[in-house]
Amino acid sequence: MALKAAMAVTGAILVLYLIAHMYGNLKVFLGQEAFDGYAEGLRDLGYPLLPHEGFLWIARVVLLTAVLIHIYCAVVLTRRDNRARGGVSRYQVTKRVQRTYASYTMRWGGVLIALFVIFHILHLTVNVIAPGGASDSPYERLVNGFQPAYWYVTLFYVAAVIAAGFHLRHGIWSGAATLGANKADRQGKINVVAVAIALVVTVGFLLPPLAVTFGLVSNV
Repeated sequence: MALKAAMAVTGAILVLYLIAHMYGNLKVFLGQEAFDGYAEGLRDLGYPLLPHEGFLWIARVVLLTAVLIHIYCAVVLTRRDNRARGGVSRYQVTKRVQRTYASYTMRWGGVLIALFVIFHILHLTVNVIAPGGASDSPYERLVNGFQPAYWYVTLFYVAAVIAAGFHLRHGIWSGAATLGANKADRQGKINVVAVAIALVVTVGFLLPPLAVTFGLVSNV
């Protein structure tokens, strides 16, 4: 129970971060000055109580800790579930389908998301991978990286974001159940909330790169 609770709490932290990050990304539609100003503002958030980039480093430590705890709990719980299932003869078809859905969205989707996060940081945060050209401007890095010539970057981004959406939907549902909110009379509402949040976050993250790819956002 403690592991499931830890997964639910760390998952909630990551969901809140995703919503905030998505909101920031949408500022790309306000132009380069607004987007770069937002990125620079994050570095000075909390100043002078915090040093330059102090808030970002606190957020990074919290997020990294949440991710590591989340992954650890997921691995341990999956192993326990596999051992417990070893002596069972056969599940009903519906339960096998549910288990397969959970396995692909949470396990393999999680792997894809982890690989994407590494690429995403190297690309848009630390400016090490630079399709379309490196730049000190976050706006230019985003626009350069999702040009039509680099369709494979956009495709990878889209696949990872969709995987994150499925992961998010199932995670919210599972987290609600773990925290005791998933009662019979609330399941319909929780499902609507889970799907709505997953859709908003998915669409919100897809809009900026697709807008660049289709010429709606540019450096001009």
